[in-house]
Amino acid sequence: MTTEETISLFDKYVIGNYSRLRRVIVRGEGCYFFDADGNKILDMFPGWAVSGIGHCHPKVVEAIRKQAGELLHMDNTFYTEQQGQLAQMLSERAFGGKSFFCNSGAEANEAALKLARLYAGGGKYKFITAEGSFHGRTFATVTATAQPKYHEGFLPLLPGFAYVPFNDIKALESVFSDEVAAVMVEPIQGEGGINVATKEYLQAIRQLCDEKGAVMILDEVQTGMGRTGKWFAYQHFDVEPDIMTLAKALGGGVAIGAMMAKEELAAKLVPGKHASTFGGNCLACAAGIAVIEAIEEDNLLENAANMGRYAQEKLNELKQKHFIIDHVRGIGLMIGIQLKGPGKEIVEKCLEKGLRINCTHESVLRMMPAMIVTKEEIDQTVDIIDGVLSESGK
Repeated sequence: MTTEETISLFDKYVIGNYSRLRRVIVRGEGCYFFDADGNKILDMFPGWAVSGIGHCHPKVVEAIRKQAGELLHMDNTFYTEQQGQLAQMLSERAFGGKSFFCNSGAEANEAALKLARLYAGGGKYKFITAEGSFHGRTFATVTATAQPKYHEGFLPLLPGFAYVPFNDIKALESVFSDEVAAVMVEPIQGEGGINVATKEYLQAIRQLCDEKGAVMILDEVQTGMGRTGKWFAYQHFDVEPDIMTLAKALGGGVAIGAMMAKEELAAKLVPGKHASTFGGNCLACAAGIAVIEAIEEDNLLENAANMGRYAQEKLNELKQKHFIIDHVRGIGLMIGIQLKGPGKEIVEKCLEKGLRINCTHESVLRMMPAMIVTKEEIDQTVDIIDGVLSESGK
């Protein structure tokens, strides 16, 4: 099919709930993808952070091939080796505890909210989330998402949610009560603009939850699986959550989500309380195991930390040259460039020159490259952005 034939097919049969770029992508390899017209694109925002160790990592592809020949899916009426192994690997790299597997970040967060209420009990039903957050598109998670634009058309939302400014401890304290079941927060807000939580903020949440008997939920759907240079972003902040949610990079491109919970909370999720038909299927778990093995075998945590520092250094050099750049922020390979104006046109021009980045909140250029990214690829990225800003007189 030609590019136009594929797009015509979409126009006729696929619901148009996404803003799509008029390119048909046919192949991915490492930090690059290729379209049907033969163009090669350097991907610094791979699959919205899903392809965390690059497109079609050989180890993940091999694991999928092997598993596909043995058993694709088995319902959770039975035990499967792969699900248990992946849960053990996650537990040993996080805070212990147990995992519930599902298919996406929204599903993981939905499970976290349900478990928090189940555990808290005794009239504790309220949730606190932070302004600028993004927690998913299901009804509970879109309610948890403290951004009015995601609520439009869906009112009334679920009751029991309160929103407070991000990184504002006093605002948090002002709404905290004995009725709070949980606080849900991202250590680094991704969609919200790469806003990094302060250590004091996360530690204050931990303390308040402990004092009031509430649950601390960390949404690590974007930050998890090594992107920040540690397995999980919370490990930068000297805190430990009660519940943590994962998805995106966990399956290396295969759909999987996970909710991890400390033992005493996990014990509340007994049969009949929650489930996911496809959750923890053999193929997705085999991919997840391969992702973790690849990260360790190739020292990708170290590479993410080093390349993140290098990228921020190079981007800060651009700041000296282009007045539109206000500042650069982030941890590891979760990087935001705060502009003094809109960024959509910059993103579009970068794509024309063979670079994919993202713009969020209208004025934040967002990059979350794969953890295999090299200095040469970062240099290429910075050169393209530099060229686009120069041509635009910015």
